Amino acid sequence: MGTRYTIYRIRHELEKKIGYLKKKHPVNLSFKVPITISDWKASHNPYVIEPKEALLIPKEHFEPLREKAERILAGEIQFFSSEWRSLGKDYNWITNPSTGYQYDITTHWSQIPDISEDAGDIKFVWEKSRFSYLLTLIRYDYHFDKDLSEFIFSEIEDWIDSNPINQGPNWRCSQEISLRILNWCFAIYYYQNSDALTEERWQKIQNVVYASIHHVYHHIDFSRIAVRNNHAITETLFLTLSNILFPFIPETKDWSKKGLKWFEDEINYQIYDDGTFLQFSMNYHRVVIQLLSLGISVFHKNNRNFPKFIYNKAYRSLNFLYQCMQDENGKLPNYGSNDGALFFPLADADYRDYRPQLNTLHYILTNKALFEEREILEDLNWNGKISCINVFPPLRKQQGVQSFDIGGYFVCRDNGFFTFIRCGDHKDRPAQADNLHLDIWYQGKNILRDSGTYKYNTDSEKLRYFMGSLSHNVVVVNEESQMLKGGRFIWYYWTQKLHAGWSETNNDYIFSGEIKAFQFLNKNATHRRKIYISKKSLNWIIEDELRNLENYKMKQVWHPADPRLKIEAECAKSEFSSYNSDYYGSYTKEKSIFFEFHNKISSIITFNI
Repeated sequence: MGTRYTIYRIRHELEKKIGYLKKKHPVNLSFKVPITISDWKASHNPYVIEPKEALLIPKEHFEPLREKAERILAGEIQFFSSEWRSLGKDYNWITNPSTGYQYDITTHWSQIPDISEDAGDIKFVWEKSRFSYLLTLIRYDYHFDKDLSEFIFSEIEDWIDSNPINQGPNWRCSQEISLRILNWCFAIYYYQNSDALTEERWQKIQNVVYASIHHVYHHIDFSRIAVRNNHAITETLFLTLSNILFPFIPETKDWSKKGLKWFEDEINYQIYDDGTFLQFSMNYHRVVIQLLSLGISVFHKNNRNFPKFIYNKAYRSLNFLYQCMQDENGKLPNYGSNDGALFFPLADADYRDYRPQLNTLHYILTNKALFEEREILEDLNWNGKISCINVFPPLRKQQGVQSFDIGGYFVCRDNGFFTFIRCGDHKDRPAQADNLHLDIWYQGKNILRDSGTYKYNTDSEKLRYFMGSLSHNVVVVNEESQMLKGGRFIWYYWTQKLHAGWSETNNDYIFSGEIKAFQFLNKNATHRRKIYISKKSLNWIIEDELRNLENYKMKQVWHPADPRLKIEAECAKSEFSSYNSDYYGSYTKEKSIFFEFHNKISSIITFNI
């Protein structure tokens, strides 16, 4: 991870041990120069939405929206964009609904671990406190002519009263803090003329807003150095916008200036020049798309512009995801870590449907919508429906083969089929042992799948499976993944691309790639994969060759997801019990196959329409 990372981690652990983090993040923090709600109304800068009375979004009675809103009002919350759980109307904000564990609200956040066998996955506690569900209620309020302002502000006030500053689990993560305030902004701006936004509530809100920005600013090195992923982009964007949204807080003048520089650094570093993303995750890449849409929209509403490279990176980023998306349903390969994150749920499409979010950023950058369905345009409308001054050309789906060499993605779209291959370098931390993974889709259906993520905090057997090579369409050696597993999110002996690329004949598209892999077994070990995609028949020939691993048992692993898909090889086929997780926190038991081989194997995949 590098010297900078190591030095920071040592410093961070020392600060935690000697109590310096408590000093930097005091529990008695308070905003010294509050303003009245009247002063705020008279002077605030624009956000992405107008007050309720001024909104001109076409009203639609979306039935899925009504159903979700009524469940929320009844005390349910949708966890990780999939599973509904009943928390009741008097939920205390600090109990993990998956384990029943209740955190001590008097404990300083720096003393609360995010991994604990007793507590379970802390993300179950954070989920409601992110307040993304408010956006569903606000949209329901508008489209169905309701007034939920009292309910929404009572939720915010109850959270404030139940979560003292810098204490308890909900102050543990700066990204969660940032998202909470950004989601509160939707409510504050939408209901700014409501009687439910009382002076007493406003005073409480701005005090927590101040403490939240203070927390993020004074802990920003953790995400920028120790984590450096979508967390850093979220937090630096939050700081960037702080002086626009809360100019009455004097410190935001400095915090936002530094935040903007850091945000530019993170976008420049984390989004590669071919538009791919350093986390090697489709869902976390969409998270960045949402953050870019929000940031650009707020900036343009306030007559500000980011440097040109931000828009260029956003456009390339959008192009990569769009080229991997299935037009039939908006789905992408379930590739990389996927924790169910959808920060701003401003449409009612299924979580795996990327069309609303990609459509919004596409409109912002090109002044053209990719999709005109009203359900998809809903996300754009609630993002302010702005467009950039420097307009990019609209995107078009490319047929045939494409290479995204920097991120290491190779795709082929032909005759209704989409073939997705990963073969990349790792200058940034890999999350899953999945180099040379192969995904196949037909008319929007995933017929050869990735197994997903499930949970970040679960039993060791499932962690090993979902993060390891066995859950992907790759090879395993000696029952081991292609990298050596360390603690939690850590891998050793990172796989690295030696070469990869496409060639083409009259009969086939041909991918050839080779990686360093299994180097903990032999420092000279490599894995070479060649894939022939037929232009004239529905088959794929996969040739795998392992070098310098002659003394180990080898398996070629496949996860078919459609009975019409057949996989054969010269050696015997074996079946094994596997898992599949389309949504974070849930999984299904499946049957997958493998072929044992020695050094080389050739398999053929056929599909019967």
